[in-house]
Amino acid sequence: MDDDDRPANRLIHEKSPYLLAHAHQPVDWYPWSDEAFDRARTLDRPVFLSIGYATCHWCHVMAHESFEDREVARLMNEAFVCIKVDREERPDVDQVYMTVCQLLTGSGGWPLTVIVTPDRKPFFAGTYFPKESRLGATGMLELIPRIAGMWAERRSSLVEAADEVTASLSRSAAEPPGGDEIGPGSLQRGFEGLALQFDSLHGGFGHAPKFPTPHHLLFLLRYWRRTGEPHALAMVERTLNAIRRGGVYDQLGYGIHRYSTDARWLVPHFEKMLYDQALFVLACVEAYQATGQATFRHTAEETIVYLLRELRSPEGAFYSAQDADSEGEEGKFYLWTKEELDRFLPPEEAEVFYRIFRVKAGGNFVDPVHPEKRGANILYRTVTAEEAAAGLGRPPREVAILLSAARERLCAIRGFRPRPAIDDKVLTSWNGLAIAALAAAGRAFGHQPYVDAANRALDFVLLRLRTPDNRLLHRYREGDARIAGLAEDYAYLVWGLLEVYEATFDPFRLATAKALMDRMITDFWDEEQGGFYSAGAGATDLLVRQKETFDGAYPSANSAAYLDLVRLARLTGDPAYEERAAGVVRLYAAPLASSPTIATLFLAGLELAAGKSHEVVVVGAPGTPDTVAMLEALQRAYLPTTTVLFVSIDESGEAARRLAPFTAEMMMVDGKATAYVCTGQACDRPVTDVAALMERLRGTPKAS
Repeated sequence: MDDDDRPANRLIHEKSPYLLAHAHQPVDWYPWSDEAFDRARTLDRPVFLSIGYATCHWCHVMAHESFEDREVARLMNEAFVCIKVDREERPDVDQVYMTVCQLLTGSGGWPLTVIVTPDRKPFFAGTYFPKESRLGATGMLELIPRIAGMWAERRSSLVEAADEVTASLSRSAAEPPGGDEIGPGSLQRGFEGLALQFDSLHGGFGHAPKFPTPHHLLFLLRYWRRTGEPHALAMVERTLNAIRRGGVYDQLGYGIHRYSTDARWLVPHFEKMLYDQALFVLACVEAYQATGQATFRHTAEETIVYLLRELRSPEGAFYSAQDADSEGEEGKFYLWTKEELDRFLPPEEAEVFYRIFRVKAGGNFVDPVHPEKRGANILYRTVTAEEAAAGLGRPPREVAILLSAARERLCAIRGFRPRPAIDDKVLTSWNGLAIAALAAAGRAFGHQPYVDAANRALDFVLLRLRTPDNRLLHRYREGDARIAGLAEDYAYLVWGLLEVYEATFDPFRLATAKALMDRMITDFWDEEQGGFYSAGAGATDLLVRQKETFDGAYPSANSAAYLDLVRLARLTGDPAYEERAAGVVRLYAAPLASSPTIATLFLAGLELAAGKSHEVVVVGAPGTPDTVAMLEALQRAYLPTTTVLFVSIDESGEAARRLAPFTAEMMMVDGKATAYVCTGQACDRPVTDVAALMERLRGTPKAS
């Protein structure tokens, strides 16, 4: 029967696509709410807490195997009060219980399964559980009666264990900062740590599963820029090129999948996340600025094509993700058999396509859920078009034309397949990253439509997800904006605003960034220990308020906020932001002492704070050739430790001077656009020659 014909549980009233996907299951689900925990106290039952997200493949598997099964649902409903959480709507809840899972099991992931007392204290945690026990994995049919029996017969030991876990979480959250002093040595250790983790054969860091982690690359580019260390740049180039050639990158429709299950970047988990697209674009943009290699610009532009085509809402904001599954199978939308390709491609196009993508008759993909289904190919590049041309004895231009024709043909054919679902909720935090990426690309490439797209998304977020007192909301869907903003919402949106400012030099964007950072400090700052809590002071439904420092698949709120604070301090000259930044530094002393690569976006901010940096103020008439030339030169160059403030001689210039009072005496010289370059609280003589200005700022990276 259709979902709509089945009885609905309480999730039917939610907006999250993930929660709605569970609304017609026989499990008596509650959303995360006081009502659910009150019900658990009334019934004297533990809570079965299940956390996942809409595009998670193994979440789909567990839902189909267990939560849609009437026998499993009956056992769950009799033993527990059951709560479903969308980790993307409530990353603060997920953070608490993922920490628990890692404490209890040594690992984590989604779906996340946690059993907690009616007062939210956890005593059991795991990830995916099959319906029936197999290969050493406990199944739900065995697990549920076991936990129910323990709750009935050994409750005191479970409650004692839950109290111990909760106490451990509380101690960790309240632990005072400690560790080595942070400074240039931390940057060196961060580089050395990444060098040890680097996979010189395949690119990337660590072993399978392998995540893109573009923030590692942003730090390495800055480290190379300051030191001239060739291996730092080589790691960036090798990683970006390997990802672009791999199956983790959608070779036909563009965009990057969430991660690779193998070390070669060949077999991905096929979901596409907004944050991955944004951070990957940022890394490609900066790699292009640093090296001038066209392939990095092309990769950024291709990824933006996907971003604007698939994830942009009609109002201009960006949806969260695209699913891994279609027609009940992971990756089916993206896979091809050789028989299909033989049927669709003319012989000349097929010859080129097979040479470049190494299509096999037996396929190269095995679905772990359906291992009997074989023959499908993940497309990945084995040679460049130029290498293929040499191997085929054809002119390179001819091969490029044939490859483009084949790609367009297959894209059109793929368009008739059932498409993976889009998780169409709009998250403030991830939109902030997308806004930052589009603005940075538009600035670096001189492409105004990217900046326009960033501004349109930014206007949507500020209109729909901001209150009159500059408090942010976390999620918007179908006209409904709610969930109190989290630290990541403020940190990422301020990042986006600062990138838009440096792409447009609109002082009102800078003023908004400043206002949101001030609100973040008011609502999230820890006055005793420093740093930002993940949730605001009003988050009374959490077991403990935590501070996130670890940069995982995307950077932590504290890492992003640190970079924001340093940039705001340089742009406005306000020392209060420097003082807050110093408080964040204290937060990182202990984590970096134990793991120097734990927060590479923080290290990127440290490159700006601790390395040789420049603050440039340009004073000029808006739109005149000399002003345009000076600003565009600054925007196009790779100057990661330079902040640029523009003071125009019209009314907007007065707004800029109010934001940055230190510019009061800075004027045009001889009626020309003039740059004032300051380093370490000392300013040089004003410059009106663009070439001389850029020579002063670029310098030459030192040999290692």
